Amino acid sequence: MDNNPPFDARVQFPSHNEPRVWLITAGDSPIGLSVARQVLAHGDCAFLGLAHSALERDERRRDEFETFLGEVEQHDGWAQRIKTVPLDIRMMGECQAVVADAVATFGRVDILLCCTSQALIGTVEELSASIQTMNLVRDQFEVNYFGPLNIIKATLPHMRKERAGHMMIISGITAHIGTPGLGMYCAAGWALEGFCDSLAYEIAPFNVKLTIFQCSIEIGILTNLVTSVPPIFPAYSPANNQAPLFRGILNHLVPQLPDASVSSDSPVTPSRVYDENARVSSIENGPFSASEVVSMHPPLSSAHLEVLVAETVYAITSIGGHENPPSRHIVGQEGVASVKEKLKTVSEELEDFIQASFAVDVAADSDPIPGISEMNEGP
Repeated sequence: MDNNPPFDARVQFPSHNEPRVWLITAGDSPIGLSVARQVLAHGDCAFLGLAHSALERDERRRDEFETFLGEVEQHDGWAQRIKTVPLDIRMMGECQAVVADAVATFGRVDILLCCTSQALIGTVEELSASIQTMNLVRDQFEVNYFGPLNIIKATLPHMRKERAGHMMIISGITAHIGTPGLGMYCAAGWALEGFCDSLAYEIAPFNVKLTIFQCSIEIGILTNLVTSVPPIFPAYSPANNQAPLFRGILNHLVPQLPDASVSSDSPVTPSRVYDENARVSSIENGPFSASEVVSMHPPLSSAHLEVLVAETVYAITSIGGHENPPSRHIVGQEGVASVKEKLKTVSEELEDFIQASFAVDVAADSDPIPGISEMNEGP
């Protein structure tokens, strides 16, 4: 019996004349592994960067990667078209070494897929509570903003020299829409997209393309390492603060995930999830409301992760290396609806601002302000 995950028969790669080389920054992440499977099955080459610490590769993720390596051995030709190396995307030197290694191994890098990410949970005040939490904020930007900048800057000279290449950056709708309790995560995403939007114009003359994938919030959070800082209660308790903090959403969701072990006395059970008292209790006593910093990968099985990332992987493989790719691609109907609603709100605010600005406009044919004309005429 074949236990390998089935390949999506709908996947369509852009037409190309020869096998391409993919550099994937988080090759042991759910998105990285799924894309690598599709790339190898298609006949392309995959150069995979692996998480640099044990914390970012929990037991489940390590097992999934070992399973993937077993699949590589079972398929003819796959082992010759794949290489894996440790990669700390925060270190510019490692990014440069990885790009050089990929070029030395496969001759070039055609497609860069930057899918390395982490999520930091906490209100702005909570994230400013101690040196430890402020260091976590800095690390959030090191991984989610400066890390992609490092690998982009390391890859760009090679692609510019070849006058060909496609950079693909996994982002999310949180890079357009602020979310309470995800302030620093959103800020890093907004910064990255602003950088990429500017970069796309700069590299276009070299025939180097750049695409931002704006995925749903579940992709960025549930497929990566999540770190939560201690909450400030009662100030940010749901009884005192009505903002829908993301911590509360995760405290509801995580214990109900298919692979989560929820004890009988847990505050969150399917029969009680709609009870208001249980809702408040779960927010204040859930796994992300501990009195110390908590880091974990949301407990989703490999099968559920494969389903979760399928739409994103389909978009990546369909767009990667395209002759005329979009500069931004929103993945999923929920993301499209969210961005449309945001744009609608911004448009309405802009109209209100324009109306308000009419009050201070000075008509061209209005009478001059007394004394001004005399001053302008001079002696």
